[in-house]
Amino acid sequence: MSIPEASSAASPLPRLPDPARVRRIADDAQALASAHALAAQFAAGAAERDRQRLLPWAELNLWSESGLGAITVPREYGGADVSFATLAEVFVILCAADPALGQIPQNHFGVLGVLREIGTPAQKARLYGEVLAGRRLGNAGPERRSASAATVLQGTTRLVRTPDGLRLDGQRFYSTGALFAHRVPTRATDDDGRAVQVWVPRDAPGLTVIDDWSSFGQRTTASGTVTFEQVPVDPQDVLPIWQLADRPGLFGPNSQLIQAAIDQGIAQAAVADALAFVRGHARPWVDSGLERASDDPYIIADVGRLQIDLHAAHEVLLEAGRTLDLLAAQTLDAEGSAAASVAVAEAKVLTTRIALDASEKLFELAGSASTRAAHNLDRHWRNARTHTLHDPVRWKLHLLGNYHLNHVLPARHSWN
Repeated sequence: MSIPEASSAASPLPRLPDPARVRRIADDAQALASAHALAAQFAAGAAERDRQRLLPWAELNLWSESGLGAITVPREYGGADVSFATLAEVFVILCAADPALGQIPQNHFGVLGVLREIGTPAQKARLYGEVLAGRRLGNAGPERRSASAATVLQGTTRLVRTPDGLRLDGQRFYSTGALFAHRVPTRATDDDGRAVQVWVPRDAPGLTVIDDWSSFGQRTTASGTVTFEQVPVDPQDVLPIWQLADRPGLFGPNSQLIQAAIDQGIAQAAVADALAFVRGHARPWVDSGLERASDDPYIIADVGRLQIDLHAAHEVLLEAGRTLDLLAAQTLDAEGSAAASVAVAEAKVLTTRIALDASEKLFELAGSASTRAAHNLDRHWRNARTHTLHDPVRWKLHLLGNYHLNHVLPARHSWN
């Protein structure tokens, strides 16, 4: 069966959710219950969506109506303000069902973390209100390196003052969630050379989202290209993210916690499918003298090791979430901000390793029959390999070693 390629055409606008159908989640328990309910619906079609690259428009409408998009909105603005540990677990639950669909809201919560730290009260009231009404936030991701730039950090996306008001120009890629979003925040440089984040409405003239994502994994995240051509910008839609570099905060650890949770979900799905296949389909090795593969002592031992690693990664992930919760309840200083990044880096290393190990070990345990295209079990490895490239583990190890050995505090940005 041929696999359809991503379209290079500009994509349709997402429909606005009916606010009357959007649930208002009140607390952590309701958030987890809603995640489990959605996961049960998402899991059924996950393999086929991956096989055919069927974009999850209907599923995302259900996500909006579930109210999960507003679970981190502060209580004073009408949200549930759930714990970081709960946010991580919500992503684990959804990504165990369908990690591509589960990844799509990652930037939604990432930019909400930025809004919490540097938004004005007026910006928070307006933008949180949109989220409470079920609107989704995407992200226009990083730029390709310009030939004239010394490093990848020197972007060319510009927000400039003109006689007609602010205008935005640039091209971004790896824009997970932008295709399905009602607002597309992006990073730009203003006339003063400072980094800003511009929350562009999806229907703004000059904004184009191109569905040209063609990765072999996480196939339906639609993490393609976004272009801005003389896009008019309301000054009230601009956040001064240049301020975050000099201010201790949790926006980076929050973003990384979500990334680690996505990998944990992939790992849990791979282990679950491995166990099911060994029990129901795998044949014992000819020299074992056994009737069932599930009685093979070597398979049993490998399953035991996988379960230990899976459990350890999950517990360290939740511990990292709880660390962020403790720090968020305090006046945050540079040491606290660093401790948050360190805690999440530890989780990211373990969830990356178990996602890759579990998705590869699946085939060794389940045998050659598990490689048949009809089962589509290779999606677990493809998803794990693709998503774990998001933040190189080698740099997480460097961060941890440099912190513990030399007490060098991690840089403050969305990747720490």
